[in-house]
Amino acid sequence: MSRFEQFKHSYAYDPKYKTRVAYFSMEFAIDQPLKIYSGGLGFLAGSHMRSAYELRQNFIGIGVLWKYGYYDQIRKGNQEMDVLFQEKIYNFLEDTNIKFTIEVDGHPVWVTAKYLAPEVFNTVPMFFLTTDLPENDYLSQSISHKLYDADANAKVAQYILLGIGGAKLLDELEYNADIYHMNEAHALPSAFYLYSKYNSVEEVKKRLVFTTHTPEEAGNEKHEITLLDKMGYFCGKPLEEVRKVTGITGDMFAHSLAALRFSKIANGVSALHGEVSRQMWAKYDNICPIVSITNAQNARYWKDYQLYEAMEKGENERLITRKKYLKEKLFETVADQTGKVLDPNALTIVWARRFAAYKRADLITKDKERFERILASTERPIQIIWSGKPYPMDYGAVSIFNSLVHLAKKYKNLAVLVGYELKLSRKLKQGADIWLNNPRVPREASGTSGMTASMNGAINFSTNDGWIPEFASGENAFVIPRPDMSKPVHDQDNQDMNSLLEMLEETIIPMYYDKPEEWLRYMKNSMRDVLPFFDSGRMAQQYYEKVYNY
Repeated sequence: MSRFEQFKHSYAYDPKYKTRVAYFSMEFAIDQPLKIYSGGLGFLAGSHMRSAYELRQNFIGIGVLWKYGYYDQIRKGNQEMDVLFQEKIYNFLEDTNIKFTIEVDGHPVWVTAKYLAPEVFNTVPMFFLTTDLPENDYLSQSISHKLYDADANAKVAQYILLGIGGAKLLDELEYNADIYHMNEAHALPSAFYLYSKYNSVEEVKKRLVFTTHTPEEAGNEKHEITLLDKMGYFCGKPLEEVRKVTGITGDMFAHSLAALRFSKIANGVSALHGEVSRQMWAKYDNICPIVSITNAQNARYWKDYQLYEAMEKGENERLITRKKYLKEKLFETVADQTGKVLDPNALTIVWARRFAAYKRADLITKDKERFERILASTERPIQIIWSGKPYPMDYGAVSIFNSLVHLAKKYKNLAVLVGYELKLSRKLKQGADIWLNNPRVPREASGTSGMTASMNGAINFSTNDGWIPEFASGENAFVIPRPDMSKPVHDQDNQDMNSLLEMLEETIIPMYYDKPEEWLRYMKNSMRDVLPFFDSGRMAQQYYEKVYNY
């Protein structure tokens, strides 16, 4: 009997999903109490774990137990955001009593794993690695302290922990995975662990698959190959051999490129992203096929059942009343955090996701005169709420966040919230009339927040990027037309801003206030059209059909 027996699934596997899969991810957003995620990558991974459980798949998750999470987003005295690293306590996780060492920077580092049982949050069995052990010195303990540590050496050590530590854990568990699924290239050291184990690239390729989420080459991580070698990233294999098996000859090691050469198949996370990825990597040789499996979110966890019940029964008044109630619940949080008392009858626009420059949180504010005119209307009032957690060391994104905080101080109908995690994310989606998403095309690989917004009666207002081309019908969302992509970025931003404000003034605000029946129709279409295709059950099934059984 393997050691995995004590941690096994709580169900008999559906025969369609008998291939044994281990899914590696740096972050998982599973439920509010388990704060080991930063943004969309984690939200996607969490939904996958829930849907794999619902479909009775032969599947487990491997992650890292971040002692301080990503960070807790709090406020300074002037309302600007501040960063708190607070130790997290998880009594619902169990000890596996498995301990082993991995080599990091020439030193042995002790690793153990905590176990999340399926019944806690309705997921497949999950294991979270930690080096926070008394056997380790402080530097080794700190590898599993902060998600996406800013220090390059620490970041590489984290990849080694996830990749080599995760693969080694599977051996300790005697869990003979048929497939090692890397959600992004963070777990790539697992490929070198497998290569050391089998001494064959072909044997590695049989087992390794890769999901890429980054739609431009510059955004895919690179590190100095000598640093990776020194840190133990290549699992003891000499550099000469690493160069030979990866085909990477320069000083900089491209993680995604190596992942595409070590995997039997890879996927982009929307139809558009699949196309972009194939074009982007076409100039390189020995790349595995890249298919597309559009990201999705777990409807059982995210959707508001009362909204759907009212819609399905044709009870329009009940649907409207429920949406208004959900807005009021969100506005309680807004009032608590900001002292702003918002109006549940007013058109409410929400922009909420991880803060990053390309997502352009402040785009709607850029034409000051127009923006102020829209805000000043008492006849057709609008309210805007922003929320999201920038990477703490991304000073540009933090600056945009803080500039919005100061802007909101001037207007009673603007608010900026802190603490964007699962609980607040759900409230924002339930309380939004419009879910605003305006990244630069084609920078958004998928953009799953809009899916869960639709599941809660919000209407998407988005640039035509990520999942939107597969969803928008002309009667379920408002889509900003693509700018002239041949123009400089600044001109594209201006074109998008003008299109956004024009659509807001001429289409969205008049529809909300003058054509409530039309608004309700769009809202219902949005709720209907997002399911079942954008439920992660479809996604989890497609991974077996298109990737694992390839």
